[in-house]
Amino acid sequence: MKKILLIATIALCFSCKKDTGYAVNGTIDESFNGKKVYISHLEENNATTKIDSAVIAEGKFKLDPQDTERQYLAFLNIEGISLNLPFIAENEAISMTVYKDSLRQSVIKGGAQNKVFKDYLNHLTETNKRISEGTQKAREAMSQGDTATISSIKMEREEIIENDKLYKINVAKEHKTSLVAVLALTDLTNLKTISSIEAKEMFDELSDEVKTSSLGKNLSKMLSARSATDIGAKAPDFSGPTPNGETLSLKDALGKVTILDFWASWCKPCRIENPNVVRVYEKYHDKGLNIVGISLDKSTQKERWLKAIEDDNLTWQHVSNLQFWQEPIAQQYGVRSIPATFILDENGVIIAKNLRGKDLEDKMAELLN
Repeated sequence: MKKILLIATIALCFSCKKDTGYAVNGTIDESFNGKKVYISHLEENNATTKIDSAVIAEGKFKLDPQDTERQYLAFLNIEGISLNLPFIAENEAISMTVYKDSLRQSVIKGGAQNKVFKDYLNHLTETNKRISEGTQKAREAMSQGDTATISSIKMEREEIIENDKLYKINVAKEHKTSLVAVLALTDLTNLKTISSIEAKEMFDELSDEVKTSSLGKNLSKMLSARSATDIGAKAPDFSGPTPNGETLSLKDALGKVTILDFWASWCKPCRIENPNVVRVYEKYHDKGLNIVGISLDKSTQKERWLKAIEDDNLTWQHVSNLQFWQEPIAQQYGVRSIPATFILDENGVIIAKNLRGKDLEDKMAELLN
């Protein structure tokens, strides 16, 4: 009898343990009955992997994936809804009340990290809303020639950006065991509101679980690439295919001053900036300025790339593996947005980054006049 009771107790313990593990229960409008819901996890290199699925019945769904050893940025996808619902996956029971017409307003409960994540998302939403409202007011003020209002809006925008920076730094420092800290540092790094050195110092203070998560590994790679391309660093060497199929290396393209210009034929801001770059090149090429254009066009867009070079009169040297955002040279340099520029001296040392328009011309005048 004691043996039977012991077996029953062990079974009950295992049952209770699973109930407190990774599980997602949710409710949604019954019009979605029969539709599927999926959970995906974000893996390294920003790829997503489906973990579990279920069919909605009576306005409810239950997903019971395997317990996870670490936190993941996860997404709930619902058949018939284009957006997804992000959450932090951890070994906790999570409940969701899903609003079909305003998915991002859905309520997620459970898991120590989802409260931190929700607060972070609310902050981003409010910040973006304030910036968008300011942009609209600035347009109206510009149309009326109201320079005083424009100046006031500019100062307010700078304050919003500074507060956003301080909020994210605080998240990274106060939540060292949370995946949200990695999200905050990733945003700060992408927005270039802190240096890669500052971001690396804060990243090193995070828990090992967070640092070795898929998001943590992605950020670590990014910071390594960024630190390799900080001002004062020797520019990473590279080689790539030219439009005519030859191979061009950085060491063979260096001039007295060299601009590495990351762009694409599909990038409107790049195309708008091209006339400024052409003007600078024509003025300073004979004094030692070289430019290497590195395109992030796709493999199906080679003709568009070549046509853009011709149409925009980009007479300098060009390379591209035509791999879009997977362009190896762009990844080597940590490029996450374009246009992006790196200015090198005759020894290949990075002396400036991301200068455009008059700033770029002034820098060339300083270096080559």
